[in-house]
Amino acid sequence: MQENKSSNYDKLSEEWRLKFLEMDKELLKKKLPEIRQENDMFFITHFGEQYGISLKDGTIFLVNQREKPVSNGVKMDIYNLFWYSKEDAFFMNRWVPFRDVRGASPFTPAFERNVLRPFAKTFEGHTEELKKAAEAIGGTSVKQGDAGYIILAFDCIPMQYLFWDGDDEFSAQANILYDYSVTDYIHVESTVSLATEGILRLAETAGLELKGNIFRM
Repeated sequence: MQENKSSNYDKLSEEWRLKFLEMDKELLKKKLPEIRQENDMFFITHFGEQYGISLKDGTIFLVNQREKPVSNGVKMDIYNLFWYSKEDAFFMNRWVPFRDVRGASPFTPAFERNVLRPFAKTFEGHTEELKKAAEAIGGTSVKQGDAGYIILAFDCIPMQYLFWDGDDEFSAQANILYDYSVTDYIHVESTVSLATEGILRLAETAGLELKGNIFRM
């Protein structure tokens, strides 16, 4: 089953690579000023990592580790940002939980089960590691939770990762907030993969093994 899912995501990623080649590159730079162009390459930062996108063939690579495979989740996040971002999109400074993101409500139970729960389990008892990891990837602290940070999925898509550690009575809890503008930049289904990618980056940076059945491509 997992192999079939991976194969399907591989095919979908390939479809989007080809779709990227047909996109209006000047319009993309107008919609997303964070895109940096050098010769035949676009560069964009995703959760503190710089990625290059070839304008010749649409392939995506990690700038500092070109030999490291880029996950389908990251590829889809980038391609979908390029495709769905609107020219008139802007940051609203209106933070909402996933269930209040436009069009996300039907996915809320799965999001809580396969995103928030693994986030909480992974960092239970590791608040300091979470703080250090969030700061290492450019996070800015907020006064919520035992550890709360605004982390940029992209420059135009800030997200709040909030964590409350467990104790003898209660297990650890976590939440992720989005600016209400997020679906002006990316498809609503991609908000799930964005959340997942942030958790994966935090866990990897903290040197912690991911716990729970997290959604991933």
